[in-house]
Amino acid sequence: MKEKFDVTGMTCSACSSRVEKCVSKLEGVDEVSVNLLTNSMQVKYDEKIIKEQGIIDAVVHAGYGASPAENDNGFGSSVLAEHSEGSPGENRKNPVQEHLEYMKKRTFWSFVFLIPLMYVSMGHMIGVPLPGFLHGTVNAVAFAMTQFLLCLPVLYINRKYFTKGFSTLFHGAPNMDTLIAVGSAASLVYGVFAIYRMGYGLGVQDMELVERYLHDLYFESAVMILALINIGKYLEARSKGKTSQAIEKLMDMAPKTAFVERDGMVVEIPAEEILPGDVLQVKPGSSVPADGVILEGSTSIDQAAITGESIPVQKNTGDAVIAATMNKAGFFRMKATKVGKDTTFAQIIRLVEDASASKAPIAKMADKIAGVFVPVVMAIALITGIVWVIAGAEFEFALSCAISVLVISCPCALGLATPVAIMVGTGKGAENGILIKSGEALEVTHSIQSVVLDKTGTITQGTPKVTDIQTFGVDKQELLKIAGALEKKSEHPLAEAVLEQVKEEKLTLPEVQEFQAVPGKGIQGKIQGIQYYAGNLKFMEEQKMDISKVQTQVERLAEEGKTPLIFAKEQQILGILAAADLVKPTSAQAIRELKKLGIQVIMLTGDNERTAKAIQKQLDLDTVIAEVLPQDKEREVAKLQEEGKTVAMVGDGINDAPALARADVGIAIGAGTDVAIESADIVLMKNDLLDVVTAVGLSKAVIRNIKENLFWAFFYNACGIPLAAGLLYPMFGLKLSPMFGAAAMSLSSLFVVSNALRLRFFHVLKKPEAEREETLMQIKETVSDLEVKEDKEEKIMFTMKIEGMMCPHCQAAVTKALNALEGVKAEVNLEKKEAYVEAGANISKEDLTKAVTEAGYEVLSVE
Repeated sequence: MKEKFDVTGMTCSACSSRVEKCVSKLEGVDEVSVNLLTNSMQVKYDEKIIKEQGIIDAVVHAGYGASPAENDNGFGSSVLAEHSEGSPGENRKNPVQEHLEYMKKRTFWSFVFLIPLMYVSMGHMIGVPLPGFLHGTVNAVAFAMTQFLLCLPVLYINRKYFTKGFSTLFHGAPNMDTLIAVGSAASLVYGVFAIYRMGYGLGVQDMELVERYLHDLYFESAVMILALINIGKYLEARSKGKTSQAIEKLMDMAPKTAFVERDGMVVEIPAEEILPGDVLQVKPGSSVPADGVILEGSTSIDQAAITGESIPVQKNTGDAVIAATMNKAGFFRMKATKVGKDTTFAQIIRLVEDASASKAPIAKMADKIAGVFVPVVMAIALITGIVWVIAGAEFEFALSCAISVLVISCPCALGLATPVAIMVGTGKGAENGILIKSGEALEVTHSIQSVVLDKTGTITQGTPKVTDIQTFGVDKQELLKIAGALEKKSEHPLAEAVLEQVKEEKLTLPEVQEFQAVPGKGIQGKIQGIQYYAGNLKFMEEQKMDISKVQTQVERLAEEGKTPLIFAKEQQILGILAAADLVKPTSAQAIRELKKLGIQVIMLTGDNERTAKAIQKQLDLDTVIAEVLPQDKEREVAKLQEEGKTVAMVGDGINDAPALARADVGIAIGAGTDVAIESADIVLMKNDLLDVVTAVGLSKAVIRNIKENLFWAFFYNACGIPLAAGLLYPMFGLKLSPMFGAAAMSLSSLFVVSNALRLRFFHVLKKPEAEREETLMQIKETVSDLEVKEDKEEKIMFTMKIEGMMCPHCQAAVTKALNALEGVKAEVNLEKKEAYVEAGANISKEDLTKAVTEAGYEVLSVE
């Protein structure tokens, strides 16, 4: 099974590497992925061999904390718990915000004591006068002790660095905190040592000894290291909070409450209390509280949170609606089918969270390096100090160099390089309806060489449409009536296309008698006693028809990938209807963009060779493979992989699932089946091939960003360590103090996180008409809002005093009676014996009184 754990105490990539190594050694554990950014761990293990507690114990033994990840019962999982405001009356804490506040306080109080410390230790260097009791050699111990006492509050505030740092050191797995703790403690211990030496010097009146140590105290360095690291950590926490901004946008769409019909009343309840089968009321401007089906009403729904579509979709009775989408215009009633964690919205949040917590293959390189990096840095620091002492440098100089190496080499930047980019990338994808299931899928997508496209429902719309109507001796309307009447009883795949065309034309169809289907050829029947036929050329020939005048047109239509149907009356051909599964408007643009990226585009279809070639010509496809059986699709993908190509498969049906699973990257069109979506690595919520191009572009941007982050992290250390060790001091007199080392370390982490945040500005490929459509939709929405406003202005509010209501059944009866009136919305208060009514100008007080009286109750007043 696969389970997620929350891990506490990790501060750098050395920590995550240590946790990963300890857990992966356990028997029965197949796969481990630890994410520093989300402080989480995903473990795939055999529960027959090892239990959950065994994994937790291993993490604890390594010096960290672990617990099973919390999954709430509502929308999403732990990410949602972090970001959502919860249900009414419930005040959930945001851990990210809490950590930010904690770091802010720690930084503030560190500087409160650091500033007077800097004044005491360095004020005399810039001419600021010191109090008499701190001035001069005779007051050396008081001067040093004052600095030491000002250090203590800062050391206490930042004690976590020391407890964690030395704890991991004793566990044999030093981390970033260890470097900070050892560096700061070394400065502090040397300062205390200096106090004792000055005390001794004053005792024996060796003023030269006192003078030497008076100016070589390192208390300000010990505290400055902690304060500067805190600034870096605070800025890093702020930046890390922004990495999940796209996910937070989704969270903000989560419905908080719902209006549910229970026992004849409409009550407002928290969204997590909705039950499957509940009938809900959704008002204009509110969020859809659950997945379900519209029972009554029509509206337009903004589905941007789920599909990334900028244009609202019209919904009518019987249409499905998705939780967390926004009801733009009309009021409707719906039946909840999926609630809480089973909704599409909750699954998306969970999927995006898992992808953010997963690890791309490129991250493993950084983790391996980080695992040995800290011990190597400690060794370099020790060697630096020893070499400088042997070379004849003063001990203070050697110690300063060693401490600088420790604090400048913290591997935060290495640990953050990959996860921040993956989190921002997957969040950006989710914001635009592209769900990437793992870091591995995100990485592999950038190197795709071949894209295999299923035809039906992927390149094409999936439902045939009538494309051509040609008549001989009859008008178009008459031909469609005959075609519709015959096809109404047919089971031919194109019958639906003909009937759809008839419906659009709003034609009344005659009845057909003696209907008969001839398999593989056509259909026939009598209308008002006259024999009619519909079918292919072969069928017409068998009926002794003269096909010479239609043969050329039929062949031309077939060459274009269309299916022609010939209609005839007795011995006379009446006309041709051609139907085809039309190519989606954006498919051609998507294929062009893929080819621009140097990707080979291949189409797989079960259609005949002629239809496939027609689509190839229309879309300029590199290759088409026609007449492929469902079970053979997977084999065709495998064949491409054997040629050494990285293959992506795009499909939407059950028969695409094996091929999606076989491909290096399986991409499921979101309108497809659950099986296809389950088998895929990337899910496109919109039915649009352009999103394949966007996914590839996003992957390339993320991988480029990760490589930049890793380069700068390594480059920074490659330059920083020699400078801190003092290698440039003999030639150029350049030496890095521990304080500047701490500042540089903080800035390196901040740079990496800020660089990853640039991915938030990734531009999604827009279809040519998108901007125009958005403008038109905005105009329509403005007009709609004005109309709604006008409607509201025409409404009149009434308060009715009603006698005779005794129980909720009475309340329900009065509510029903009032709402039955056209244009009336009413709410009834049983306790106050009142009804609050919103009615149009056409409704009078008498109408309202009559409705209540007929329901069996007495109206005392209407105001």
